[in-house]
Amino acid sequence: MFDDKMLIDLQSTLSSNGILISFSGRFSQGIIEELGEAIMQHMEAENRPRNAIYNVFAIFVETTNNIKKYANSKLGGESYNRIYNSGIVTISSGEEGYFISSGNLIEKADADKLANQLDSLIALDKDQLKKRYKEQIKKELPPDSSGAGLGLIDIARKASKPIKYSIRDMQDLSFFTLTVMV
Repeated sequence: MFDDKMLIDLQSTLSSNGILISFSGRFSQGIIEELGEAIMQHMEAENRPRNAIYNVFAIFVETTNNIKKYANSKLGGESYNRIYNSGIVTISSGEEGYFISSGNLIEKADADKLANQLDSLIALDKDQLKKRYKEQIKKELPPDSSGAGLGLIDIARKASKPIKYSIRDMQDLSFFTLTVMV
């Protein structure tokens, strides 16, 4: 059971780390919209530049939709409930800017492909990312594709520094984290 001391400690930890919003659990479209609206209002109240507000919002929406879409793709699988309930996202601010950090369980079979995709994006500068984005738009989608593959490219384009990620083994699954600075 979660007691008041634990809650006070959690709030203190969140505050001391500049975390403005934190959500852990199942991502629905409604939750994504409500949290996105809250972060936009918070940033507007701080008189942040419109471009920064847009980039934080866009990255937040893309990362949380990726978590939701990935979980939905595992429907009927043995690990579906664990994957579906594993999503987490935080938005924090610091001297360098805003940080959007997200994470979720993934199947180990998907880890290498994801790592290769991210490594290829991290190696690119802004002009190369723009070129990759334009090339990806022109590609024909495979029949089993869930999207055009633009999301991670767009996240990398909006980031002010190269994106960071980790994939950690956790028994039969892996936990994937992504951190983006704006």
